[in-house]
Amino acid sequence: MPIITLPNQEQRQYEGAVTGLSIAEEISAGLARQAIAVKVNGMVRDMSWSITEDASIEIIKASDEDPEALEVLRHSCAHVMAEAITALYPGTKLAYGPAIKDGFFYDMATPKALSEDDFEAIEKKMAEIVKENRPFIRTEYTPAEGLSRVGDDKYKLDNAQRAIEKGSQCLSFYSTGEKNVAWEDLCSGPHVPSTGFLKGFKVMSVSGAYWHGDATSDQLTRVYGTCFTDKKGLNVYLNRLEEAKKRDHRKIGKEMNLFSLREDNPGQIFWHPKGWSLYNNVVNFVRSKLRLSGYQEVNTPMMMPQSLWVRSGHWDKYQENMFLTSEKDGGDEGRVYALKPMNCPGHTLIYRSMVRSYRDLPLRLAEFGNVVRHEPSGTLHGILRARSFTQDDAHIFCSEEQLTQEVIECTALVKQLYGAFGFDPEAVKVKFSTRPERRIGSDEEWDRAEASLAKACEAAKLETMISPGEGAFYGPKLEFTLVDCLGREWQCGTIQVDYLLSSKDRLDVDYVAEDGEKKYPIIIHRALLGSFERFIGILIEQYEGKFPFWLAPEQVRVLQVTDDQKDYAKQICDRLFRAGFEVTIDTHQEKLGAKIRRARLDRVPYFLVIGAKEVEEGTVALQQQDGTQLGSFKFDDLVARFTEEAKPPFMAEV
Repeated sequence: MPIITLPNQEQRQYEGAVTGLSIAEEISAGLARQAIAVKVNGMVRDMSWSITEDASIEIIKASDEDPEALEVLRHSCAHVMAEAITALYPGTKLAYGPAIKDGFFYDMATPKALSEDDFEAIEKKMAEIVKENRPFIRTEYTPAEGLSRVGDDKYKLDNAQRAIEKGSQCLSFYSTGEKNVAWEDLCSGPHVPSTGFLKGFKVMSVSGAYWHGDATSDQLTRVYGTCFTDKKGLNVYLNRLEEAKKRDHRKIGKEMNLFSLREDNPGQIFWHPKGWSLYNNVVNFVRSKLRLSGYQEVNTPMMMPQSLWVRSGHWDKYQENMFLTSEKDGGDEGRVYALKPMNCPGHTLIYRSMVRSYRDLPLRLAEFGNVVRHEPSGTLHGILRARSFTQDDAHIFCSEEQLTQEVIECTALVKQLYGAFGFDPEAVKVKFSTRPERRIGSDEEWDRAEASLAKACEAAKLETMISPGEGAFYGPKLEFTLVDCLGREWQCGTIQVDYLLSSKDRLDVDYVAEDGEKKYPIIIHRALLGSFERFIGILIEQYEGKFPFWLAPEQVRVLQVTDDQKDYAKQICDRLFRAGFEVTIDTHQEKLGAKIRRARLDRVPYFLVIGAKEVEEGTVALQQQDGTQLGSFKFDDLVARFTEEAKPPFMAEV
């Protein structure tokens, strides 16, 4: 006689086994029509799942706002897409088809290469399956029965064997339609009650993939799709994708001549003059805030010896991502070095260069340090994911008593910076990442570090989401995710609490405590923006290249109507440059309209139009980037306006 506890804490008792569907029907017919899954003691299950013991449940309705609902919809849609493809292309072998962020994919071996030309037929077949509103039916078999059912299907057999090795007592299959009659797939579920719930779907793209991500294994076809509650939700998403294409930082970077990338030098960024100006605007703004927050800026070598990386633990835990080199001495290979993938070991050497006492703590060392990491070529993406980049990195050496306040100040500075660059600081999401499998230190040390960080989060009034096993190998961390104007999430800043690397057995970083005893400080590893390159890519897409005046790499462009005004135009340009503004002059032999169009394509915030009238009156005609004409200005009035707009956004000092 299971007792079922509803989300409002109401309890209902049943004579025997009960399903989510029967509970939903008992509550209301409307709820039953919208329900796609049930959460039983925290686990999402099919609506037909039999509940035989006391449980807390929650009915999950179809909703684009609920990640769990979307995951069920998308997993089910992947199943339908797989059925459609196997029907259209007999001989297709299915491998793996999970829901992912913004959609789903299915890896498969197909008898012919699939392309975008096949999408229409696949979607048409999917629509037929959805229209038939066939039920998803789960059937469980013993491991032996399940293995027999998959037969010699290489990929499904492998999936089944892996499930058994992990301790599964049964293998589940889902059919769309009556079992043993309709198409079925080995799958753990859960799925929506019937295909009719899949009202807003689209096949998005196709690419190659390796079985289990192993480049030495079978090459498969990966078909991506997406699914929403209805066509309205799908259209909102597709419109957002179109807007994202318009804002692609690679497209805008080329149009504005900010940077370039080369196929023969993957993951490396060539900054052009305007792009480097933008880069330095970001760096200098962050630098000014760090100075106000008590940081001291340092710089460490690009290349450091293997022995240092061994002591820090990076050699064992991170070597596959490091670029290595060695010195030559008399033709023989000498000492091995690594191009630094992070700055922390170098900062500890600066700390150790002199005797430190408790009076020196907290010591905040910041570095805009270029690092190099061997990112897989398939993950590289413009300046958002590169192999060489610069972090706004810092390491805070502090006592345990100082830890909470330092974390509070770091989190405040993160939000202030995001707000200054135009993102909503209240929308920032924070993930608390706990100990990974590959780590150094004992469980007791990790317990202490995680408890200290949790205490600091509570004091900072941070709402966090737990991310098990995603911490650094030396300590738990906070990850800060900002939300842009399109609702996309970008993980940027991090704060890592490290009780381990300062120890005598590692980097031997100590200080003399107030009682004269030697102690080892806690090291807080923190980055506010993360990679400058990546953050600038995000800014380009956030603003569509139309940066606010204080940030713009080119703030003003002077447009002379004819060559008769070139001397006056140059005089205005020179005076603005001496006043501290980023200004250029367009001397092309073109009509004014063409010059304005080019300036607008280059996203210059202001144009100064100079014709015969402006020369005669000693003024300039001011226009905004969107074409709004602001009238005539005397030079001093223009400088006063620009000076005010050139001030970075106000931020309270930390």
